[in-house]
Amino acid sequence: MNYTSLSKEELLKLREELNKEYSEAKAKGLNLDMSRGKPSATQLDVSLDILDAINSKSLLKSENGTDCRNYGVLDGIPEAKKLMADMIGTTPDHVIVYGNASLSIMYDQVSRAYTHGILGNTPWCKLDKIKFLCPAPGYDRHFAITERFGIEMITIPMSDKGPDMDLVEHYVNNDPTVKGIWCVPKYSNPQGYSYSDETVKRFANLKPAAPDFRIFWDNAYVIHHLYDDNQDEILEILSECEKAGNPDMVFEFASTSKVSFPGSGVAVFASSHANIEDVKKQLTIQTIGHDKLNQLRHVRYFKNLDGLKAHMRKHADMMRPKFEATLAVLEEELGDTGIGSWTKPHGGYFISFESLEGCAKDIVAKCKEAGVKLTNAGATFPYGSDPKDSNIRIAPSFPTPEEMAQAAKLFVLCVKLVSVEKLLESK
Repeated sequence: MNYTSLSKEELLKLREELNKEYSEAKAKGLNLDMSRGKPSATQLDVSLDILDAINSKSLLKSENGTDCRNYGVLDGIPEAKKLMADMIGTTPDHVIVYGNASLSIMYDQVSRAYTHGILGNTPWCKLDKIKFLCPAPGYDRHFAITERFGIEMITIPMSDKGPDMDLVEHYVNNDPTVKGIWCVPKYSNPQGYSYSDETVKRFANLKPAAPDFRIFWDNAYVIHHLYDDNQDEILEILSECEKAGNPDMVFEFASTSKVSFPGSGVAVFASSHANIEDVKKQLTIQTIGHDKLNQLRHVRYFKNLDGLKAHMRKHADMMRPKFEATLAVLEEELGDTGIGSWTKPHGGYFISFESLEGCAKDIVAKCKEAGVKLTNAGATFPYGSDPKDSNIRIAPSFPTPEEMAQAAKLFVLCVKLVSVEKLLESK
């Protein structure tokens, strides 16, 4: 039944039925959180053995003889550099292994550029205006970093192939105040899109008007597939930039936050040799070295890239039923209504939902009132403002599959109810 073709009388009758269903749903007293992409307790359980990978009886030395209990080793122990480089598809000489979170590295990179500049260029704080391109819908924490530094954010529309590259090229190649762009290139947050080969090559071949322009390549979901036989793959950005004569243009980030334990993983920064040396000069003042015992623990547990992939298949086995349960409810309840559309990702942590214009905030509010918490409407856009008020991020990871199906049913009920109200406004 297509809601958009219903008469006023039919919509009024439907609203009455939906309001009754909504009252019954509220009476169930649900308390489900789909606001962030958090691994579930069962996902965390599969990583528990990593805590036994080293102990007081272990040889706590790196393969090059470094005592991991002590100070030193600014860029990570060799075996950790190899593991993380293999994970993102580059070589150890291109990486620095940090602490537990890639978000901290991203913040640091913006902060360093702001206060001290990149490769000898003018610090951003001394310039009249700084701009960042923000593909949207996108990751709210990216936008929060640039907003924190007073950087003007420019929204770039997304498609299933990645950002609108015509717009990206227009801004980057012609405006020297454009200093960066946020990218989640694989299983993007929130749509689950992966950049096409053409998109990656166009990124690599940008001709920035600003010599200190950088692509902030947040490869957060690089090994987060949902299916063995249906995986998205993307070109490796560092080598593509080298081939295009732009080796310094990328800052890449990744971590094991959703592989081992959030808050206790290992994060990596990857870039050109020149950028790596530039960062290390500043990093040596910031720290004497990151947690080498945790780096050693991860290497001893996962051993190599094959070990990481095998571990992520366990995660996929738990994540896949939640995604499929959610998508099944969306299709069954909304497939022919004309009041919503959604993505069907092959990996990552999110499903992106598009409601009728002007409905997202009310849908999220209705869900919260009935006991299902979603990410705030608008959070997936710069400044928290979705111009169409239509995008909603669904995070299926934390609830059980049964809870997720229950939450999805409440969600579609709220979508129907708010959409009927919106359609009645024009009758």
